[in-house]
Amino acid sequence: MNFSSKLIEEAVNAFASLPGIGKKTAFRLVLHLMNQDVERSEDFSNAIINMRKNIKTCRVCFNISDEEVCAICSDKARQQSTICVVENLRDLMAIEQTGQYRGQYHILGGVISPIEGIGASDLNIVELVERAKDEEVKEIIMALSPTIEGDTTIYYIAKQMEGMGVAISTIARGVSFGGELEYADELTLGRSIISRVPYGQVND
Repeated sequence: MNFSSKLIEEAVNAFASLPGIGKKTAFRLVLHLMNQDVERSEDFSNAIINMRKNIKTCRVCFNISDEEVCAICSDKARQQSTICVVENLRDLMAIEQTGQYRGQYHILGGVISPIEGIGASDLNIVELVERAKDEEVKEIIMALSPTIEGDTTIYYIAKQMEGMGVAISTIARGVSFGGELEYADELTLGRSIISRVPYGQVND
């Protein structure tokens, strides 16, 4: 695209650098901002800057948070005895959207993938094991995408927790093998959480 303004071009390139946004969409967004009051554009940019500068990672579950401990971890109304293990923030939000789960979470930050150079030490597994030692924790739900990497990660974590007396379960296979958890529809994902099964029975 050819631009008569360098300022417009730079703004379009900034939007187009975001995932899923092409140059045409970026141009439409820039034109929309141009037609807004300057104050609204300032509010928009300030919200992004404020988020980037002040967002924190929950020291308990690794969720994003405004405080040291996120709203989910600090919510006493949620079940403290159950921890749902997810790969990333997007998966956590997908499960929350179902409204079927009211326990705690733990974000691993990925899955074990030797091909991509990601090992167990690169993930938040040690912290999960430490949380599982809490007497209040009775069940760990492995809500990882049903891929070879996801299954490998579940197996590794299960081995680390042997003899701890904590029940380990996995979501039901309503989510097809090889599928990404965040793209599952809410009904299927919700049922998969409710219909979870003990880890050892997955392949029986």
